[in-house]
Amino acid sequence: MTKTILPRRQFLQGCSAAIAAMAGAKLTNIAFARQDNPSDTLVVVFLRGGWDALNVVAPIEGDDRGFYEKARPDIRIQNLLRLNDQFGMHPAMSPLYDLYQAGRVGVVHAVGLNVDTRSHFDAQEYIELGTPGSKNTASGWITRHLQASGISSILPVLSTSGMPTSLLNFVPTVSLSTPEEFSLWDNGLRDSHINALRQMYAGESLLHRAGARTLDALDIVSPLSGGYEPSNGAYYNNDEFGIQLKTVAQMIKLDAGLRVATVDFGGWDTHEYQNSGDGGYMADLLNSLASGLANFYLDLDSGYTDKLSVVVVSEFGRRLVQNESYGTDHGHGSVMFTLGGSVNGGQVFGNWPGLHNDQLYDRADLAVTTDYRQVLGELLSKRGNNADIESVFPGFSGSYNPLGIFR
Repeated sequence: MTKTILPRRQFLQGCSAAIAAMAGAKLTNIAFARQDNPSDTLVVVFLRGGWDALNVVAPIEGDDRGFYEKARPDIRIQNLLRLNDQFGMHPAMSPLYDLYQAGRVGVVHAVGLNVDTRSHFDAQEYIELGTPGSKNTASGWITRHLQASGISSILPVLSTSGMPTSLLNFVPTVSLSTPEEFSLWDNGLRDSHINALRQMYAGESLLHRAGARTLDALDIVSPLSGGYEPSNGAYYNNDEFGIQLKTVAQMIKLDAGLRVATVDFGGWDTHEYQNSGDGGYMADLLNSLASGLANFYLDLDSGYTDKLSVVVVSEFGRRLVQNESYGTDHGHGSVMFTLGGSVNGGQVFGNWPGLHNDQLYDRADLAVTTDYRQVLGELLSKRGNNADIESVFPGFSGSYNPLGIFR
């Protein structure tokens, strides 16, 4: 019987190519758990750049509408989609409006960090570490959640490229943008080569166990590389955000116990020419966001949405007053969106501080009245099967007060 031997050079080339593919585009990071886990799949969408909360959800009438229009004579949004008697949503987000009215989308306004920073890097670090004001934390908030809730992981870390700080020091994580990129088969490794790799990683060291878990992950994901047809007529845009959401949907439908997925969407640093009327650059971003999320929900609305919880967060908002370049500069208070079958949607949550000069933070920004950890803490305790808020957000549990966003 002839024994197949995998040459060292071919092995290195094949694995290097596979790892490079998996580390490709700013990715979606995924952690799997036991199939019988009762918690939701949590999808955390981070909008990098600090989106303009006051043009995403703007005051629709009253004194605050007057302050808003005076501060933004060239970039104010006119044809808002009415959320309630106080606020309206940017019309470019219309794909989510029906879900809001159906009680599947919730909005949290005047939310954000309880520390003063207008640095993208610092604000993103504080939010993803879960320790505002301190960047010395050794792990991310999602890492601590997964550790505290007893994850039995299948997929290991395959690349640190694009790994968000929220998953810092969580080893069993895989990075990929599409299942096609997570395939050794496409890199010329046949069954005999896979068997050889299995033999090589048959030991008990950390390296051997990581290699074995990687091959297990390949077994799970490889069947998805043959194409995907979304359910219910859903259609994903062929942009980075849509591609990532489609990948997450496929992973959820594997029924392999997906617990957490993180998705990045950049480009929200709108210092110049933010919009033209109700259209323009930011409107295009908002439409891509809303369309992606609406089709993601539609795709999964076949038995999966009751165990799906999506949260959309950005590092901060923008200044109330437009700048000389018809844009907005780094601010403070922001807005968060939630989506899922267990969201008490159709509501705007939070304590609105107002837009009068005396009500603004530093007389310039929307004030923060809801700590972002209130939203994430409620997400974890009610939908993530983890009531240990203190272990996830050290020092915050005494201030935790659920807003009623999730059932």
